[in-house]
Amino acid sequence: MSLLAAGLLLAALLLPDQPDQLRLKAFVRLPAEGILLAAVLLVVPPRARRAAAAAAGVLIGLVTLLKCLDIGFYSVLYRPFDPVLDWALLGNAADYLQDTSGRGGELIAIAGALLLSVAVLVLTSGATVRLTTLMARHHARSVRAVLVLSTVWITCVVLGLHTRVGPVAATLDADLLGDRAKQVRVSLADARRFRSQAADDAFAHTPPSRLLTGLRGKDVLFTFVESYGRSAIEDPAMAPRIGTVLKESDDTLKAAGFRARSGWLRSPVTGGGSWLAHSTLLSGLWISNQQRFRSLTSSDRTTLTGSFRSTGAWRTVGVVPGVLVAWPEGRFFGLDHVYDGHHLDYHGPDFGWSQVPDQFALETFRRREFGKRGRSPLMAEIILTSSHYPWAPLPRMVDWRKLGDGSVFQQIRREGKSQEEVWRHPESVRAEYRTSIEYSLNSLVGFLRRYGNNNTVLVFLGDHQPVPTVTGNDPRQDVPVTVVAHDPEVLDRISGWGWTEGLKPAANAPVWGMDSFRDRFLKAFGPQAG
Repeated sequence: MSLLAAGLLLAALLLPDQPDQLRLKAFVRLPAEGILLAAVLLVVPPRARRAAAAAAGVLIGLVTLLKCLDIGFYSVLYRPFDPVLDWALLGNAADYLQDTSGRGGELIAIAGALLLSVAVLVLTSGATVRLTTLMARHHARSVRAVLVLSTVWITCVVLGLHTRVGPVAATLDADLLGDRAKQVRVSLADARRFRSQAADDAFAHTPPSRLLTGLRGKDVLFTFVESYGRSAIEDPAMAPRIGTVLKESDDTLKAAGFRARSGWLRSPVTGGGSWLAHSTLLSGLWISNQQRFRSLTSSDRTTLTGSFRSTGAWRTVGVVPGVLVAWPEGRFFGLDHVYDGHHLDYHGPDFGWSQVPDQFALETFRRREFGKRGRSPLMAEIILTSSHYPWAPLPRMVDWRKLGDGSVFQQIRREGKSQEEVWRHPESVRAEYRTSIEYSLNSLVGFLRRYGNNNTVLVFLGDHQPVPTVTGNDPRQDVPVTVVAHDPEVLDRISGWGWTEGLKPAANAPVWGMDSFRDRFLKAFGPQAG
């Protein structure tokens, strides 16, 4: 039992906090924290020793749980867990489980996580108490062992001995806690910094009559393509097929009289947190965490979508298939009407997280809003979700005339690959991600080709890069952004942006922060650009 206790504590102290470091070599090191803890417990008075050991064990357990959270966040968001700002995201994770596994699956997962957390704390505490008792029983030998281990640790530092995952003389937990203390200070100060940034709004006092004058009479569709990142266009495993889709789509749109310009935007998030990217683009502020999002949506900040509504020249609608609960934020973003996942007339199956296939969501938008005769100009925010993680199973294109109520997707859903099948190998994950992006692009371009007209302006972009399994831990957070229009005057107004002609941005096209788009767009299509 003592060997098991020692092995458990050693594993807890050496557990990396990043998934790509989870390999056997990571556990063949000397943890400074373990040696120091043993030395401290040997000099603690006997009466206090057991309580001190239990407290130290609980601390080791808490740090272990923090590292487990880091592993999860690095796997999806390519960053560590923020103990100040990220608690709300655990609720989003629970919602995701409910959407994909049902209420029962969600409750089982939550119960399992709670039981595991308690078990880790109990086991690390019990193991520390047991080893402390053993060291006290063999005090002299324990002192000599600590001295020997200390000498070996210092020797490894002096000689600079390293493995592929780091130095042999490890200080993983100490470094982690130090970094996290700095992170907490930064996060606590973030609210003050954000309030100062939000107070600076170049368009807060612009009269509605002077907003978006260059787009009057146009239908303007802002469309986010889930997880459509730079990797989809430039990664060698995906670029050829995605490039073919973009080239063929560009040719098709040109034949219909449309032209396009494309560039890059740097998203505030990667792997997930789509709503933070959406609000960054629309608000002109860098919304990189939930605290900023809450502050934004409780403010009176001028948003891009809200600017259309304030002019009185557009009906503003949102198509948000991924929203299945009340969404009061729609009012903040200036949307007259919101079509959420319950109000898109869809009676087919879900596809993983995505509740409504992109093609069907776009067709419903056409039927309920875009295709109405005698209507006023439209501004729409459309969220396409079929390329959302986990990319299994996936829908495929069907005849637009046969979409019906969505029942046509039942057979497609049955024929699709399961999540378990896709996620056995990273190569299959990347292949299905690529297929999902192809589907989303084909749906969007098919909609524009089928229903677009001389007054249609489409702005479409990715919200963020996909998870590291797809990007290969590429740290770039760039996403493509494209403006498509039939009226050449629309693209003339952005001719100074330096964007690439067509649907595919060049590798050297400008990369702007996503928060700069609102001001650039409002300026380009305001009276000063005329």
